[in-house]
Order: sequence, then C-alpha cells, then structure tokens
Amino acid sequence: MHAMNTPTRPTALLKKLDQSHHLHPFTDLHAYSQNGGRIYSHAEHIYISDTDGNQILDGMSGLWCCNLGYSQNNIIEAIYEQLQQLPYYNNFFNCSNQPAIELAKALVDITPAQFSHVFYTNSGSEANDTNIKLVHRYYDLLGKPQKKQIISRHNAYHGSTIAAGSLGGMNYMHKQYIGLSYVHHISQPYWFGNADLSEDKDAFGIRVARELEAKIDELGEENVAAFIAEPIQGAGGVIVPPDSYWPEVKRICEERDILLIADEVICGFGRMGELFGSEHYDIKPDLITFAKAVTNGYMPLGGVMVGDRVADVLLAKEGEFNHGLTYSGHPAACAAGIETLKVYSSSSIVEDAGKTVGPYLQAQLREFEDHPIVGEVRGMGMFAGIELVKDKSSRERLAPDSAGAIYCRNVAIENGLMLRATGDAMIMSPPLICNQDEIDSLVDKLAIALDQTAKHYSVTG
Repeated sequence: MHAMNTPTRPTALLKKLDQSHHLHPFTDLHAYSQNGGRIYSHAEHIYISDTDGNQILDGMSGLWCCNLGYSQNNIIEAIYEQLQQLPYYNNFFNCSNQPAIELAKALVDITPAQFSHVFYTNSGSEANDTNIKLVHRYYDLLGKPQKKQIISRHNAYHGSTIAAGSLGGMNYMHKQYIGLSYVHHISQPYWFGNADLSEDKDAFGIRVARELEAKIDELGEENVAAFIAEPIQGAGGVIVPPDSYWPEVKRICEERDILLIADEVICGFGRMGELFGSEHYDIKPDLITFAKAVTNGYMPLGGVMVGDRVADVLLAKEGEFNHGLTYSGHPAACAAGIETLKVYSSSSIVEDAGKTVGPYLQAQLREFEDHPIVGEVRGMGMFAGIELVKDKSSRERLAPDSAGAIYCRNVAIENGLMLRATGDAMIMSPPLICNQDEIDSLVDKLAIALDQTAKHYSVTG
C-alpha cells in the first residue's frame, strides 16, 4: 500500500470548514453541523483512508460505482490526456467529439441487440428524467399524446431530482416535495418484507407482477406510457425478485402497448455477474438507464440506451428533441468510459463476478443465515443484503426505525468495513476485483459487526 496523501490543511480545520459550509446529500443537516463526519483523503485498490489515518475496506464500491476499485491508472491517464487535447465542448447545435462518438459505439457493441443509440447525461437521475421525455416524445410522434402515465414500484430508487425521485418509490423522499402526478407505484417483489409468512416465493412473485397488469387496466392502457424497474433493487435493500417475477412482467409488457425501462445504474457493468442485469433475466427492455460504473466512478457520466423501437420513431420524424445538458457527452467523461469498457472487455472481471468470486461471496454470506439476528441473506454476483431481525420466526425487526441496522453499520465502519444500512438490511457491493482473501476479510469484519449488534440488543441464538 502506498503512504496516505497528507491533507494540505489540518484535519480539525477541514472538519470545521466542512460543517460550516458544506451541505451534504441525504444527511441530517442539523446533526452534521453539530457532529461532523469523516473526511476521506486517499484510496487504493479496494481501500479508502480518512484524514485520521483509518483504512477501510470499501464494501460499497464508493456508491455502487467503483467496480474496478481505486487503482485504475489507465482510466486516470485517459482523462488527463483528453483534458490536454479537448477539455470541453458541447454536443448541441450539430457538434460532437471523438470520445463521445467512440463510447457510443462501444456501448452499442456491449448492450443487447435492440440498442443502436445512446443519449448522454451526467448521472442516473438525469438519465431517468431523460427517459420520461423520451417516452412522452415517442408517443406524441405516434399520435398518442394521451399516453403519459408511468408505473414504477414502491421502495424503488431511480434518482433524486423531482422527476427521478417521483419515479422512485421512497416515501421518505416523497414527503419533502410534490411529485409528478402521472407517476404511479405498485408493490415491489420483496418476499421477506411483504409476503405472508407461509406464501411461496414463486406464487408471491407472480402475484406482485400481476399488480402491473391491474394498474394498467385501472389507468387504461391507452394512457400508460412505460413501466420502470431495476432488475434487482439496489438502494431499496438489494431486493432479489423471485424467479417467477420477471417472466410475468415481461409477458405483461409484451402484451400491452407500453415501454419497458430497465434501470441498470447499479446492476449494469458486471455487478450481477453479467454486463447487464437485463441479460440475466432476459428482460428485453426498450430503454436502459446507465451511469456509475460506466466510468468506474472516476468521472460523472450517465445516459440512456435507446432501443430501436423508440429510436426509429424519433429519427423518422422532423422536429427537435428539446432536451439536453451542458455536459452531455463531455469528452473527458467519455474518455473515462472508453477506457473503463476496455478493462471489462480485456479481462475476466465480469465473468469472475458471475462464476467465481461472486458465488464465493454469496456462499460465505450464507453462513450468516444461522446468526441469531439474521432473518435473510440475499444477493447475486457482487452485491448482497442481510436482513436483521429480533425474532426469526415472526420476522420481528431488531429495533424501531431501523436503529439496529444503523448501529451495525457504525460498528462495521469502526472496525474497518464500509457498509450501508437500508431499512433493516445491511447492504454491500464490494468491488468486482476482490479476491477470495479479501472477501474473507470482508466477511470477518461483518461477523464482528453482527456479533456486537446482537450483544447490544441482547439477542442470543
């Protein structure tokens, strides 16, 4: 490991300035202004280090984005070289740049066969905003302007702008703004949390999938434009649907005149052991949302893969698509994307996530199923969720307001493992480049956190 970079200001001063001037995302702003947090200064391989000298195994790949870890110098060099040549120019007004063009072709080459075009954004949130405009424009051009309603799922996360946040089904977000009136939500395929104790998983999957059919009938097929969903819900708690779920959703979408949007911001680029989660479930989407790992998190970049069903209509009719962003197709971000895709294509990293290291992670985590506070272990490839309970038979939660998971997360971080708490679940998405020894280290640190949490809440086996 290299020596940690030395901050240019004392840590105490940095923390004071941070508390005084920096408003953080998804943070209790009052509490942070009083208590502050950690300041990270260095990262290498799968580890992050803070200014207090603590080294932490990053079990979240940043924010689901650094799939290749923190030492991909070829990506850094590509960004630097592009900044020297063309640091910026826009893609409006019939303009383009070589990295944007080459990355578009590279993305088309690796996505399912129905995709020949891409629209660039800077994030998944903006990409899902773009999806709304694309589907509305599509149906307008087809002479069906009434088809504006969009169906999503409760507890889904599709971004944090008002439009993307409306698509998501996070109630705590919806309480703080007025969402879009044409977005509607159905149940998520969350068997552990939403099914009756005796309900078969596959029966539950079909029942929940058919809520989509019922919602379409309620709204009127002539009014519904699209259904959006993640192959596996990430921020919602790594919710793995029953095997029966996606085939039924696919059937419904194929029988109805609605578009299917697969949000692959988390599942894409190897997280599930295949380049895209859509391929695992054979979803055949019309639009794919991507971001995060497309540049390994080294530059902001997102976008929409636009299927031929939609693109052919957009290209056939004259008139501007009145949407865009200053940094759409930013040359340095696209250079990072090109180099990132080269790493995926020239290595076995994605294959290993599906066939070796991913199954090893899942097998090691399944050893916690007998732990006194673990109600369920779920996951696929290189991400997983562990649901915490006080009572396994009744699924009673460990503590009110998800306090048990928050406590467990804090213990994990203090013991050198970065995890997230979502609801009552501990969730993780370590870099795809982890080896088995590093997975063992993650699991050992997680065991300490689970044991200390069980002791704190006086739960014994």
